[in-house]
Amino acid sequence: MYRALVPICHNSVVNSANHSELVETIQSWARELGFQEVGFTGVDLGDNEAYLQKWLDAGYHGTMEWMERHGTKRSRPAELVPGTCTVLSCRMDYLPEAADAWQVLENTDKGFISRYALGRDYHKLIRSRLAKLAQRICSELGSGEFRAFVDSAPVLERAIAEQAGLGWIAKNTMMINSSAGSYFFLGEIYTDIPLPLSMPQEEKHCGTCSACLSACPTDAFVAPFVLDARRCISYLTIEHKGSIDENLRSKMGNRIYGCDDCQLVCPWNKFASKTTEADFAPRWDLDNSDLIDLFAWSEEAFEERLKGSPIRRIGYECWLRNIAIALGNAPTSHAVVVALKSRESDASALVREHVSWALAQHGY
Repeated sequence: MYRALVPICHNSVVNSANHSELVETIQSWARELGFQEVGFTGVDLGDNEAYLQKWLDAGYHGTMEWMERHGTKRSRPAELVPGTCTVLSCRMDYLPEAADAWQVLENTDKGFISRYALGRDYHKLIRSRLAKLAQRICSELGSGEFRAFVDSAPVLERAIAEQAGLGWIAKNTMMINSSAGSYFFLGEIYTDIPLPLSMPQEEKHCGTCSACLSACPTDAFVAPFVLDARRCISYLTIEHKGSIDENLRSKMGNRIYGCDDCQLVCPWNKFASKTTEADFAPRWDLDNSDLIDLFAWSEEAFEERLKGSPIRRIGYECWLRNIAIALGNAPTSHAVVVALKSRESDASALVREHVSWALAQHGY
């Protein structure tokens, strides 16, 4: 989170003509900083607040208790940051040059990691770029206050992006841009400076397509536009810290961190561009690694090799839990059984539980 150090200067007035010119300048600066697009919206997020509350009331957020905190601050930007009247929504492509996702998923001796997590943690990179953009705007205006967020506060980033004209929230609840698909990150800048607003995205261009809903390995979509996170593999392998439902384990396949299936089948992703950010390139061959090799990592190796990676945040215990399930779903072989047995007496009860399940899948 970044707070500009330039104080509010209420005596500084920027007329509407200068505002329009400033918008074009900001868009140019954003592109220089690696963002593909930036949109501007106000603080009214329409029906999204009611949708969020209905989703929470249904319990679809699972153990993500933080989704319930902060009351209406998540859906009302001016409550989160008093004085906010404009929100800048920025998007950055992340799809790296990597091993073909489908081939990795089909080779069940490999571990599949969501394409966004193969390189450096996007939080740090985007937060830094947003801070630089906010500083430039502050310097240009000599006034105003700015706060930048990248998953660092209660922010409805997809609702904001939709209002800012960057795309639409699709049936798979992802953000889709008609010229870029859905492989991009979002970041926001809240400011008390009134700026001309972008045209909001009012139509959802999913049409009759339901490929994403059908592709979900665990049937996590209750309905179009409604995701039950408790069944979502991304939630299970990243956000959920306890035991994973036995009924879902066999459906997880070799997905050990996240799941991209609903994006992989989306027709709009034929327009997705590969990222030019070197930091998003795969590290440690994580785009095409053998499960047995990953399972053999010591905790020290996990911490060292994944330094600066989003994967490190789940911790070593959940890393082993996830891989144990994938090994349980892998073809039976002497090597797989030996790998699992090597952690049969692991110090973690969570790991032991999932290793025991995995061994049972191979008849042990």
